[in-house]
Amino acid sequence: MNTHNEPTSTEEKIQAAAFRKLLQHLDAHKEVQNIELMNLADFCRNCLSKWYMAAADELGEKVDYDEAREKIYGMPYSEWKDKHQLPATPEQLAIMEQKQK
Repeated sequence: MNTHNEPTSTEEKIQAAAFRKLLQHLDAHKEVQNIELMNLADFCRNCLSKWYMAAADELGEKVDYDEAREKIYGMPYSEWKDKHQLPATPEQLAIMEQKQK
């Protein structure tokens, strides 16, 4: 694969398919909380939303944060949050705070 230059059409298709698979995987595992993703992998669904928005901007497309979140979460963020987001535990918050130092 061409890792240093712009991706070829085939590479872009592979990358897009892998990204869709990642979104499907996250959708199938709603029990995995964003704070857990941040603490373990240093990214979460909100990060993916921001990356999606930035990628659109690089291509001259305007996608606002709410639209990007809906693409990543598969529903409006407020709905996802109400249905699936649990309060962060003291342990999760402590890990997050430690990582920010």
